Amino acid sequence: MTYQLTDLGWSSFFQTQREAAPELTPYRITEIHRSRMTALGEAGEATLTSPRLAAGELAVGDWVLVDPEMRIQQVLERKSLLQRRAAGTDAQTQLIASNVDTLFIVTSCNEDFNIARIERFLALAHEAGCYPVLVLTKADLCDDARAFEAEAQALDPMLTILTVNAREASAAEAVAAWCKPPQTAAFIGSSGVGKTTLTNALTGGDAATGGIREDDAKGRHVTTARSMHPMRNGGWIIDMPGMRALRLLDTREGIDSVFDDLAELEARCKFSDCAHDTEPGCAVRAAIEDGELDPERLQRWRKLRSGEAKNTETIAESRARERKFSKMVKGVVKGSGKRKGR
Repeated sequence: MTYQLTDLGWSSFFQTQREAAPELTPYRITEIHRSRMTALGEAGEATLTSPRLAAGELAVGDWVLVDPEMRIQQVLERKSLLQRRAAGTDAQTQLIASNVDTLFIVTSCNEDFNIARIERFLALAHEAGCYPVLVLTKADLCDDARAFEAEAQALDPMLTILTVNAREASAAEAVAAWCKPPQTAAFIGSSGVGKTTLTNALTGGDAATGGIREDDAKGRHVTTARSMHPMRNGGWIIDMPGMRALRLLDTREGIDSVFDDLAELEARCKFSDCAHDTEPGCAVRAAIEDGELDPERLQRWRKLRSGEAKNTETIAESRARERKFSKMVKGVVKGSGKRKGR
């Protein structure tokens, strides 16, 4: 199937960047493999290579410019970028998806529902520049889905919440309404909450789905890689593997957007470096004492800020070491070349 660039989400934002290299052809990445990428363009689907960039420097949803040999020569500036600190001990940044308009945060009405995790995903969406929509699934399997709705809505009275049974046609219709063509959306959440079921309904696909363990509602990883698919309504959806742990990175503003009430209180504290413990004139502590602020919300805010700061600092230190090492290697190579020329 062939597409117009505008069908794929192309806009003046990307066209302006292309003007410096009109001889190159735009493609949008739909899947990333170790040494090659699957992409869509006006000529249809193509397999791209990237001799200049490692796979980790590209994200599903990226717009790239390609030469006649189907080699990626340039990655266009992204309108939005979802990223996190990679799992494990390595201090690396993992790109999740790019150029996403709507981020569907999916959780189910059971033990998977976790306010702290929802707040993390909301912070990620705000920092990336995506519109967040919370999707509560398995509403048909709980006694009172409205209780889950109320708890989530307390985070933000303006937060859009969809409560659905992912296996019903009405669920796909409700979700699709928040991703108009040619916009791009992405699902994020734990395994087993219904992301792939919704993706199948939105796209007409038949990707495998998995169940959950009855004792803790944890699902099995069925989706193993990120991939972008056309939706029946003309939009695009990026399906992603289950994600319970999210190590936030460079998301200070996103966190403060989710906790805007605390950020506003902090600005009224007597001291700019107030730790909100025993300092005099602390507006945050005063709000807790007056019953206007839940102490647990303060603790979650502190934990998010602390973790984000640590992850961001660790990545920055790692990058500084890499730059220093690269500079040293270049110096050694340069010196070696001079000696050979004597």
